[in-house]
Amino acid sequence: MSDLYTSTYSTPCVYRRRPSVEVFIGTRPLGKDNPIRLQSMANVSTLDTEAAVAQAKRIIEVGADYIRYTAQGRKEAANLANIRAGIDALGYSTPLIADIHFNPTAADEALEHIEKVRVNPGNYVDTKTATPREWTDELYRQMHEKVEQRFGAFVERAKELGRTIRIGVNHGSLSERMVMLYGDTPEGMVQSCLEYLDVCRAHNFDRIVISMKSSNTLVMTAAVRLLVRRLDECGYPAYPLHLGVTEAGEGEDGRIKSAVGIGSLLADGIGDTIRVSLSEDPEFEIPVGKALVDYIVSRTPLGLAEEVLPSWEEYNQLRDQARAKSIAVGKLVGGGNLPIVISPNALKSDTSAELVQADYSLGTDGYLYSKDGAKVDELAYIKADCYSITDELIQKLKDNPKTIVLLDSPGSNVAAEWRLGFTLLRRAGLNNPIVLSHHYRTNDVTLFRLQAAADAGTILLDGWGNGLCLLADGISDEDMAKTQLGILQATRLRMSKTEFISCPGCGRTLYNLQETIARVKAATSHLKGLKIGIMGCIVNGPGEMADADYGYVGAAPGKIDLYKGQTCIRRGVDQAEAVDQLIELIKEEGDWQEP
Repeated sequence: MSDLYTSTYSTPCVYRRRPSVEVFIGTRPLGKDNPIRLQSMANVSTLDTEAAVAQAKRIIEVGADYIRYTAQGRKEAANLANIRAGIDALGYSTPLIADIHFNPTAADEALEHIEKVRVNPGNYVDTKTATPREWTDELYRQMHEKVEQRFGAFVERAKELGRTIRIGVNHGSLSERMVMLYGDTPEGMVQSCLEYLDVCRAHNFDRIVISMKSSNTLVMTAAVRLLVRRLDECGYPAYPLHLGVTEAGEGEDGRIKSAVGIGSLLADGIGDTIRVSLSEDPEFEIPVGKALVDYIVSRTPLGLAEEVLPSWEEYNQLRDQARAKSIAVGKLVGGGNLPIVISPNALKSDTSAELVQADYSLGTDGYLYSKDGAKVDELAYIKADCYSITDELIQKLKDNPKTIVLLDSPGSNVAAEWRLGFTLLRRAGLNNPIVLSHHYRTNDVTLFRLQAAADAGTILLDGWGNGLCLLADGISDEDMAKTQLGILQATRLRMSKTEFISCPGCGRTLYNLQETIARVKAATSHLKGLKIGIMGCIVNGPGEMADADYGYVGAAPGKIDLYKGQTCIRRGVDQAEAVDQLIELIKEEGDWQEP
């Protein structure tokens, strides 16, 4: 497990923002002491000026700081001028951003009209060939020179116009060259960024924003943390960072997955602007992002002297393989067992497939109880928090190494209190299984999901925690259980249902995304553990659904390509037949289960 980012401005239990440099996007600054900015991306055609302006108005009115539009060709890029004029006419100065894939000339055109352009190093200059190339040293050199020349000219024009560039690396669209050199890894993502960043620096251009995105929260957070560390090692400025989990999906799953990835980085002060990518209308993304940011930045200090809190160096050593090193209680919890979910309330005897429940409930006698109401003698627990870990408690746990520690957070800085509690237990040489516990003071199920995912996601991605016992006022036991199972799935620790990796849609989308997601879900939501990608166009699929077992990708208007992994199995399927053919494909491959 790689180290978390080790900083001089914070500790694992102290929230402070990374001191990034200030970069202006138009007249609106980003980074430094400015608020964490919120943004979304339009999903209407960039050629439809009226629809694009109307959607921008809706997005702005719910609090967006920036709005992004796809510009897949020069014609779309040129029309950004009309969209900019239309938004200006409404009295809004919100900066606009062009999103570019595969087409440097579209980037050139967009640069002339709006404040910022995002380029993807994976496909700005590099292109994939039908047959694999032999990557010789000479070919590597030639491609690197091509990047320096083509992107260098773009950077010079951006400098002349006072524009900003986002170097936007996506895990699913790394160039063949970078994959051959570094693998399909966070290191490959960072190196892809650094190549383009070095071109910017060679041209003395510093109006730069960087993003590292993936649909896999482990890859996304690891890449961002590695980038931050690498920038420091190189002595580079702390460029502002844009955070987002690509293809997070929609509904509760999309919100939980985004909160896990984005929230765990914000918790350590990393991130200057965020986009919560939901497969919904873009104006729904902004309130979710705002609620997440507000929750993170409102955290209060623990009230303890910083010298008694763990340093990053100590915490990184303690958390290394901590989950696997915890003591296993048979095949129930700890060690290599799957994380468990515990309910504070007695479980219902209804065992129907439709009812989602926790694995165990808390008994008042210090034991866990099964779904049938029986005490599980092997699963004793002791409640503790970072302020109550005494010598007496430590000795009791040493005498009972298989007793579960129900590690509570009594305050509002939940992840920090959990981290401190874990540190105190590990300092004492204890390896008892640890279940994270907290009582959230909200009766809003969406806020509960966001807050719980941000807090628990931080810890689970840190590499420790053997289960969850999270509750909130006025929220049903089933919704609490769904949320916790969703967090475990978003952190790739326990698959309890089908995972849908769906893009948020944009002007490139070739079908009604929301209706299609609903149809695919209705047909396949019972396939526990299977990952299905639903992508609006070839830009996001198949690359951005790299983790998916099957894929449904828009290929042309009314036509769908169906994938098994990264291989296209059926091309140009009529959209009306595509869901049925997806089911046929899953059956042919032996992955179908009857509902």
